[in-house]
Amino acid sequence: MLKSVVRAVGASVRLSNASTSTVRAAPLRYPVLCAPNSATARPFTRSMWMLSNSGASSGYRPKLFSSKILTPSVSCGCGGLHTEGDKALGDFLTDEIKEEKKIQKSKSLPKMSGGWELEMNGTEAKLIRFVSGDKVTVTFNVNNSIPPNFGEEAEQGQQKPAEEEPEIVSTPNFVVEVTKQGAKHSLVFDCNFPEDEISHGEGEEESDIFAIREVSFQPEGDEDWKETSYTLNTDSLDWALYDHLMDFLADRGVDNTFADELMELSTAIEHQEYIKFLEDLQSFVKCN
Repeated sequence: MLKSVVRAVGASVRLSNASTSTVRAAPLRYPVLCAPNSATARPFTRSMWMLSNSGASSGYRPKLFSSKILTPSVSCGCGGLHTEGDKALGDFLTDEIKEEKKIQKSKSLPKMSGGWELEMNGTEAKLIRFVSGDKVTVTFNVNNSIPPNFGEEAEQGQQKPAEEEPEIVSTPNFVVEVTKQGAKHSLVFDCNFPEDEISHGEGEEESDIFAIREVSFQPEGDEDWKETSYTLNTDSLDWALYDHLMDFLADRGVDNTFADELMELSTAIEHQEYIKFLEDLQSFVKCN
């Protein structure tokens, strides 16, 4: 009965925003993690030059990345070029790695509830679960999963105390693939965490924190999305059908709780990969 009331309220909101078509209320923008003190949550501390007001958008490159070739200051067996600029970059990376490890409260990844099994392949993560014969696979990649607005305040030159800095939260797009036994095709959902935000007061029903963008049948086991298969875009989809599709996912464990835990997991993976990249860059520059 409560779900029916929620659906009715959602319908009235959509009808007030459009006269010719109905559109589902937009999910939250960048929802906070369930556990603010989670081991994977971290303040916005990245100090790489592209997040500052002298980054790529201004056309300015710091002296660290100057194209001027300096005379090698160190010789080693690798035969590569080593300059004072390389040394400055290496020193900067040492401090950056130290700071990132300081705010990394745990080196282990958080566990997903609901019996999901995690498989990793570089920056790509795959979660697998079996529900009464249905195989549910959720795939996401942490690359480019940090919302760009985290750098807006830095670009404007605003400085805030460390305790007031926003947390970096990874919000990746993800694909849900539902496969039934003996079926030749899987039902595939392309999902994301929308940028649009609808605020709600205390006591109001919480909106969905993720959205379905597209739905399609794809050959079972294929990793590439075939453009020759009909794809249903949800932008102009009837809200009732959209709600049923969301319920379909929720019945298989893909709901708000799952989406929140996915963000927490993705944030931890992204931070690990960021630190690893800095370490690899430092090793490359120093030729270790």
